[in-house]
Amino acid sequence: MRYRRFLKLLLAGAVALPALAGPALANPTIVFDLENGKILQHQEAFERWYPASLTKLMTAYVAFRAIAAGEVRLDSPIKVTKRSASEPPSKMGFKPGSVMRLDNALKMMLVKSANDVAMAVGENIAGSQAAFAERMNAEARRLGMTGSHFVNPNGLFSPDQYTTARDLGLLVMAIRTEFPQYAPWFSIEGLAVGKKQIPNYNLLIGRYPGADGMKTGFVCPSGFNMIGSATRDGRTLVAVVLGEKSAITRAETVARLLDHGFATPTPGWLTVAALPSYGDTTSINNLNDEICRKKPAKEQSEAPPVGDKNAAKSPYRKKLDHAPTLVAVGLGGATGPIPKAMLDASGQEYADVPLPSWRPDLPPPPGAEPAVIGSATAAQEPAKAVN
Repeated sequence: MRYRRFLKLLLAGAVALPALAGPALANPTIVFDLENGKILQHQEAFERWYPASLTKLMTAYVAFRAIAAGEVRLDSPIKVTKRSASEPPSKMGFKPGSVMRLDNALKMMLVKSANDVAMAVGENIAGSQAAFAERMNAEARRLGMTGSHFVNPNGLFSPDQYTTARDLGLLVMAIRTEFPQYAPWFSIEGLAVGKKQIPNYNLLIGRYPGADGMKTGFVCPSGFNMIGSATRDGRTLVAVVLGEKSAITRAETVARLLDHGFATPTPGWLTVAALPSYGDTTSINNLNDEICRKKPAKEQSEAPPVGDKNAAKSPYRKKLDHAPTLVAVGLGGATGPIPKAMLDASGQEYADVPLPSWRPDLPPPPGAEPAVIGSATAAQEPAKAVN
């Protein structure tokens, strides 16, 4: 009893929950200063939640670590396997055997939230989905993400894949502080794949002053998740929101939390890493019936109805007031070394099973080198529509 009273006093004294307009939030949230990790607001920060495509932040982090370790380079080939090509939308729709650069793959994964590309990144870097998931979980343990567990690199629903708002805060801090050179990738306004333009699902980018990241996610059991960051006057704040009801309301909620954070000059003294665990840390909410049951397909998608004149007014429904800056991505241009994990696959497709490797003192067998298709900015085929 004494510990519970102490914990309540500790949390109340360290972080004052802001009175936001409208009804009180029921879903997990956390807002913090990126530079020092100090918390401005949190709610149900340790409640387990399905991450959906926020998972791709961990996939990117594992890839960044692999680059730093010399396992791969930004121009290393990422080959689309049969397994990755079969992943459901959102996806790029590249055919099995297609090859792209790792940096282009990561940009498509982060901006388009392409499930097929995320799976290809995982398979190529680790050799299989299972092996990549092991690396994801190892990184989670190292970072202190005590409420998280991963089984795939793209965030497609699995009852065994979950995280918390607090854990995602730790992950964001690791990405942004350890690998600042990749920060611009999280604020890309859109991609150009051949003649096709793909906007960023993060509706704060280009609309919210100072917005510079990070990622959105959605599956029916999770609802609409979002991590948004913004920088003003040299101060970067991050807001994590899980379980919103639509792509628009998640953007509005993140923006409101960031607004309140920027209006609070001095955060609490408690950091994301030091926040004591509280609340229900074992149950996982499933929002499938609330979010998707008996709702039209257009309301079950990451693609928000931007520009819909019949929809309720919101600054995040409006089209950008400027021509979006597009980054060209596509297939080909992969002149770097093959990922070390793929050297054991003998250039063949695999299905999460080990394959014999050739002797290290002999050159790779014919077919081990992936064929480069097209140019660095031209896709093999048009990207498929968003789910």
